[in-house]
Amino acid sequence: MIFQAAMRRNAIKIEGERSSSLGLARGRLVLISGFFVLAYMVLAVRAFDLTILQGELSQGGERTNGAEQASVPAPGDILRADIVDRNGVLLATTLETASLYADPRYISNPQVAAEGIVKIFPQLSFGDVLQKLQSDKRFVWIKRGITPDEQYKVLEIGEPGLSFRAEKKRIYPQGNLISHMLGYVDIDGHGQAGIERSFNKYLGYGDPLALSLDVRLQHILHREIEKTVKDFDALGGAGVIMDVTNGEILAGVSLPDFDPHNPGAAKSSAIFNGLTLGVYELGSVFKIFSTAALFETLNVPMSTTFDAREPIKIGRFTISDYHAQDRVLTVPEVFMYSSNIGSAMMGQAVGTDALQGFYRDLGLLDPLDFEIKEVTKPLVPSPWGDVHTLTASYGHGIATTPLQLVSAVSSIVNGGYLVKPTLVRTASEDKGRSDVRVVSEQTAHRMRQLLRLVVTDGTGKKADVPGYHVGGKTGTAEKPGRTKKGYDHSRLLSSFVGVFPVDAPKYAIFIVIDEPKGTKASFGYATAGWTAAPAVSRVISSMVSVLGLAPVDQVASSPDFGSELKQFISVKGRHEG
Repeated sequence: MIFQAAMRRNAIKIEGERSSSLGLARGRLVLISGFFVLAYMVLAVRAFDLTILQGELSQGGERTNGAEQASVPAPGDILRADIVDRNGVLLATTLETASLYADPRYISNPQVAAEGIVKIFPQLSFGDVLQKLQSDKRFVWIKRGITPDEQYKVLEIGEPGLSFRAEKKRIYPQGNLISHMLGYVDIDGHGQAGIERSFNKYLGYGDPLALSLDVRLQHILHREIEKTVKDFDALGGAGVIMDVTNGEILAGVSLPDFDPHNPGAAKSSAIFNGLTLGVYELGSVFKIFSTAALFETLNVPMSTTFDAREPIKIGRFTISDYHAQDRVLTVPEVFMYSSNIGSAMMGQAVGTDALQGFYRDLGLLDPLDFEIKEVTKPLVPSPWGDVHTLTASYGHGIATTPLQLVSAVSSIVNGGYLVKPTLVRTASEDKGRSDVRVVSEQTAHRMRQLLRLVVTDGTGKKADVPGYHVGGKTGTAEKPGRTKKGYDHSRLLSSFVGVFPVDAPKYAIFIVIDEPKGTKASFGYATAGWTAAPAVSRVISSMVSVLGLAPVDQVASSPDFGSELKQFISVKGRHEG
C-alpha cells in the first residue's frame, strides 16, 4: 500500500509536469499564431490601400506621389531618343548591344584567351588584355559595344570567364555627314557636343527630336564644299544653307569632319566646328552691311559717287583696291567691283557710332544665340576708333563666324526683319523671325538689286544659275600672318554668299574656303570668284532639282531684276573680289 501510494504520487507529479509543458507550448503557439495573423492583417490593409483606395483616387484624377513616381521611368531605363531631319530621316538612334567583360577568377588560360580576343578585336593590345585577364578583380571590361558577329566569335573561344552585358549604343546612320551639328555621346551615352550635348536631358527621356536640317541638301552642300577643298588643295571649308524667312538651317557643313561613332580618333582640327567656332575676317562680304548702313542712315541715291582714284592713307594703314578702277565710282560700281576704297568712304560717311550700332543690331558683334553650345564671340576692335570704321566697312579688323554672317545677310534681304538661326524644327511658321526691323523695305530692295548686279556684271558671275535670279557677294580676305604683323598675301579666305530668288528671297547659301591655292584651270586665281562662287552655283543647281523649284518666269521683253542699276555704271570692268 505504501508502494501504491508512492506510485500515485509520482504519476500525479509526472502528469503535472506534462501539463505544464503542454501549457507552455500551447502559449507559444498562440503567440506565434497571433503574430502571423497580425502580419497578414497589416499586409491585407496595405494591399487594400494600394489596390482599392489609391487606385480609385488615381482613376479619379488625383495621383499620390508614390503612384506618380512609379509612372515615370528613370532616364537610364529607356533608350536615348531618336534625332531626325525635317522629313523624318533618321540621323541618330540608340540600339541595344552586347559588351564583353571578364571575371578573371574563372579564366582557365589567360594567354590563350587574350590571343583569341585580340584576334577578334585587332585594335586591342595583347598586353593590356592579358593583364586584365590576370587581374585580382572580379569584373573587368574588355570591349564595349560589340557586334553580334563579334559576340559569336567570342563564344567560340569557349572561355567560361568571358561574359556579356547588354548596353545601349548610339548609332549615326548618316556617318560623318552631319557630325558637327549632331555632335556625339560618350561611352555611357551622355552628349558631349552639338545637339546631343545641348538636348542631353531631353533626349535622355526618350522624346524624339526633329531638326530643321534636310539630309538631301546636307549631302549637296557637303559634296560641293568637299570638291572645292580638293580641287584647290585647301585646308578646309565651311558652309550653310538657311531659310531667310525664318532662320531655319537646312544644311550646315564644316570640313574636315569626323566619325561621330569614334570621335576620339579624330584630330582636333576635325572636331572643331568652323561654322560656329571659326572666327574669321571675311573680307568683302561685309560690304553688304556697310552699303546697307549707308542707305539706311543717310538715304543716299544710287548715283552717289566716291573717288577711288587714290588709296586711302590713315596713320600707318593704306587702303587700296585689289583691282583698282582708278576712277570715281557710283554706289553700284563700288559694290560690283568690290572697291575697298569706296566702301571705306561709305563707312566714313556713316560714322563710327552709327556703323558700330548697325553691326550690333545685325548680331555681328555679340556671341550667337544658338541651340548648340559650341559658339564663340566675334573679335571686335576695342577701343573702336575711326580707322576701324574704315576697315570694318570692307571686312577687315573685325572677325565673326560664318553662321553669324549668313544670319545678318538674311536679315537684310528678307525685307529687313531680324532672323535668328535655328536648328530645331517647330510647327510655327515664323520660328526664328522676329518683328524687329533692322532695315527698311526700301533698303532691302536696293540691296537685293545690288546683289543681283554682282552676279550679272560683277565679281560673282560664276555663281549664276540661269532661270533662278541668283544674287550674291564675293569676299576674298588675307589671313593674319603667322610670324609677323600684318596679313599674309599667300593665305586667303575665299567666300561667297548667294541669295535666290533674289527678287523674292527664300534661301541664302554661304561657303567659305580656307587657304585655297590657284590652279591651272583658274589661271592661278584662288579668289572667291573662282572658288566659292562656282561652288554656290552648283549647290543651287542641285537644290532646285531636289526641291522641285521651277525657274522664275522670264518674259523676253522684261528686264532682269537689278538691271535698272546699269544706268549708274559708266565703264564695265573685270575684278576678282
